[in-house]
Amino acid sequence: MELKYILLDKKDGVATITFHRPEALNALNSAVLADLDAAVDDVAADPEVRVVVFTGEGKSFISGADINEMDGCIGLEIVEYSRRGVEVFRKIEKMTKPTIAAVNGYAFGGGFEFVLCTDIRIANEKAKLRLPEVTLGIVPGFNGTQRLPKCVGMSKAKEIIFTGKMLTAADALELGILNKVVPVDKLMEETYAMAAQIADNSASAISLVKAAMTAGEEMDIDIGKNIELGYMAACFGTPDQIEGFNSFKEKRAAKFR
Repeated sequence: MELKYILLDKKDGVATITFHRPEALNALNSAVLADLDAAVDDVAADPEVRVVVFTGEGKSFISGADINEMDGCIGLEIVEYSRRGVEVFRKIEKMTKPTIAAVNGYAFGGGFEFVLCTDIRIANEKAKLRLPEVTLGIVPGFNGTQRLPKCVGMSKAKEIIFTGKMLTAADALELGILNKVVPVDKLMEETYAMAAQIADNSASAISLVKAAMTAGEEMDIDIGKNIELGYMAACFGTPDQIEGFNSFKEKRAAKFR
């Protein structure tokens, strides 16, 4: 698979997808989104990949959507552009494999929105996040208005979006947007340490846990609890469940497939 704007690496059950458009601070355009979509399909279909890490090349994670491509668009043209991003972001959000964003720098606009569609978010201490769309006379186009309120609450989300204010990594950690903030030179080390810890666990159980949590976020708990029960029952009799129980009884580390 030939990709121009995405670097894809796989090692020890962890796939790393790196945004590779440094001349534009990794801004998202149609070509980047197409490469991202292809890379996501590749890792989703690879049974050897257990965790997916996303990061950026250079000093930027994703500097936002490409204004040069959007400039001059009207009506259905901009709807189609936005839809491409929305669909691939949602694909990542619903991927059965756990995802980690290693935020290495600027995450503005579409970059901030991308962070919100990943499962776990680790940033270096110099990272900055912002949704500046209202300062440009537009609305966030990759579902920032939908995901941010679920993350930080409606009132705080309105403050962030209405003002277009800049968030430091420390701000984002305090708000619960980020899971962890680390020194600049420790970002990938810390990210891969967490990825390895996740990869050592049962991939089938994690996929069902993620599905239950994603479904439960969008429905009443009385429906969600039955989904959880169904997924829990589905685990029993699987090779991973048998290995997990046997390893516990034998007082040894589990060796999942």
